Amino acid sequence: MKKQTVFAGAIAIALGFGGSAFAGEQVAYTIVEDGIPTALSVEAGNVERGRDAMINRKQGNCLACHAISVLSDQPFHGEVGPTLDGVAGRWDEPQLRLILVNSKEVFEDTIMPAFYKAEGYNRVAKKFDGKSILSAQQVEDVIAFLQTLK
Repeated sequence: MKKQTVFAGAIAIALGFGGSAFAGEQVAYTIVEDGIPTALSVEAGNVERGRDAMINRKQGNCLACHAISVLSDQPFHGEVGPTLDGVAGRWDEPQLRLILVNSKEVFEDTIMPAFYKAEGYNRVAKKFDGKSILSAQQVEDVIAFLQTLK
């Protein structure tokens, strides 16, 4: 069984079961087997906020690479990544969380960015240094939305 604790970012905070990230701060998480079983935030994910993060070009921007039928009202679906239709039937919640947090842990050669990683990059603009693309709560919100795609 693969078990690995990751401190995502320069400032890792441990807040017991889950936690909540604030600007620049990251919550420690543990990879067990092929997923992250524990939520990154205390508050449950919100489907509507997850949808909004996925279509926001400055946050998830998932449509840049993925097609999603339920978001057909949004323009410019990508074809680089697989369709997200039915993604909740292919991956369980811990697996989806790991793929979103750092997809290279699952798909070594992917071009999908790590949405909850704040260090280990080269040539990062100062305003983004030490920050992840999504907050812990946004990760959980996106997971909540993805789980509706059965």
